[in-house]
Amino acid sequence: MEARSAPAPLWIIAVLALLPFPASALIYAFAPNDLGPGALTTILTWSAVVLSFLGGVRWGLESGREDPRAGRLAASVISPIAAWLLVMGRAEMGAALVICGFMAAFMLQWLFDHAAPDVPARYPRLSTTLTAGACISLAMALEKALRL
Repeated sequence: MEARSAPAPLWIIAVLALLPFPASALIYAFAPNDLGPGALTTILTWSAVVLSFLGGVRWGLESGREDPRAGRLAASVISPIAAWLLVMGRAEMGAALVICGFMAAFMLQWLFDHAAPDVPARYPRLSTTLTAGACISLAMALEKALRL
């Protein structure tokens, strides 16, 4: 497949979808402590939402095939399930471990997407941008969580 860039509207939407990551990470890391809990909840919840969305993208790409592969369809629900388990386990696991879990989930999602056959050439670029933005922001939040 020819590697070409995604259309501008697709990139604009992707960048707008990234904004809650750095915004909430910066607030969590640098704003007064009374804003920290809300910012942490925001970045963790947004992580779950985006991972669920990416699982849906994977489902959509696979289900659009003439002969969808059951294994790939089943795998598309792993990241949303993992994301919501991380959100629900936050109280028991602690913020640092949940943040690490989300970083791992984003990286595994990225690896799976890049190994996927029959994916439009522009999709890996978009997933790389989204993964990098999410993981850099989560790493900033992790640094703060480790200091608490």
